[in-house]
Amino acid sequence: MEAIHLNTIWVVLAAAMVLFMEGGFSLLEAGLVRTKNAVNVTMKIFVDLTIGALAFWAIGFGLMFGSDAGGLIGTTLFFAPQQIELGLDLPAAAYVLFQLGFAVACISIVSGAVAERMNFKAYVIVAGLIALLLYPVSGHWAWNGDGWLAQLGMKDFAGSAVIHLLGGSAAFVIAWILGPRQGRYKDGSVNVFAPSNIPLASAGVFVLWFGWFGFNAGSTLNAGDGMLSSIALNTMLGAAAGGASAMLFTMFRFGKTDPSMVMNGALSGLVAITAGCAFVNQWQSIVIGLAAGLIVIWATLFIDRLKVDDPVGAVAVHGFNGAFGTIAVGLFDAQGGLFTTGDGSLLAAQAIGALAIIAWGFAGGAAIAYIAKVTVGLRATAEEEEEGLDMAYHGIPAYNELDRFSETTKALYDFEATTGVSVKQPDPFAAKASG
Repeated sequence: MEAIHLNTIWVVLAAAMVLFMEGGFSLLEAGLVRTKNAVNVTMKIFVDLTIGALAFWAIGFGLMFGSDAGGLIGTTLFFAPQQIELGLDLPAAAYVLFQLGFAVACISIVSGAVAERMNFKAYVIVAGLIALLLYPVSGHWAWNGDGWLAQLGMKDFAGSAVIHLLGGSAAFVIAWILGPRQGRYKDGSVNVFAPSNIPLASAGVFVLWFGWFGFNAGSTLNAGDGMLSSIALNTMLGAAAGGASAMLFTMFRFGKTDPSMVMNGALSGLVAITAGCAFVNQWQSIVIGLAAGLIVIWATLFIDRLKVDDPVGAVAVHGFNGAFGTIAVGLFDAQGGLFTTGDGSLLAAQAIGALAIIAWGFAGGAAIAYIAKVTVGLRATAEEEEEGLDMAYHGIPAYNELDRFSETTKALYDFEATTGVSVKQPDPFAAKASG
């Protein structure tokens, strides 16, 4: 079979794995938020896959991969991304599909950080503008060969900086502007809101972990690339090490193994190894993952001290470990890392790239939040937040056991009247009594 045929199959499958990660985001967020907001977080993932994907296809792809203007922005391919000339044994459509998956993933990082209190209309605006402008511009800097960060020598194989650091930075500033959930930091203390379903959240992590092999190994864009299997193995080891260090630390430091920290530790290992998975060896991947699993614990506590409410830990996972993964390339890269060659020039380029993307994420995220605020309103009302965004914005609860919901919720949504299906449980003793 010709190389182009094999590459097409590989990249389309990898793109499907990346897009399937949206199911992981949905499950993870639905499990970590309260029951009354589980539908809302799932609907936001649908916004990412619809509004976000269309916005990136129409405009964002051209800004990111179009002909360069001053190392800052692309100027062609608008509404015609498949006209890109790749110079690879790969159809343009397969490449566009793969990049769509990356763009959607970047948006979904923000979704979790603003959960349980954002106006749904505002989220539509946020998702559209991230895909349309915020993500593509900094992506052009690093991933378009003529971008100024690429020219500086920055390396980011599959997006620790371009996707995760950018998404985490925007998530931080939008969550800060949005403000915490009601009662989260009451009386100067951090009040923990119990997640609705830890097994559901863990299933989301498993889906994300699976999709990440397409995320990283798929970035080869070549089924015959000799590094493909090594990239996949590095991805696995980084995730395993991140989960292990978070598990062991919480076990011995707090006396109990914290499930959410273990899950986020594994995800942090995946985020941190994403930039360097093609540039480091297996032992270095483990070291990077071990550090990432500890960083996410410290970062989560630090963000709470700042009173920035992040219900799923998105900023700690993606923002802090996106930055760490970017810097780690400058330390461990086989050809230019400080620890491997003694040369600090790559580390300097990585640090400059990380700082530039953080600054862009902060500035752009603040601007997007302002636009949403002055157009449709950024935050849900106090009444909507108290009752739950599922009913306020979507008119249906996540679960049909209506006894779990308030009388107001039952009045707003009469399940039996709407569907004709009874939700009352039969009395198992009734038949015996009558017999």
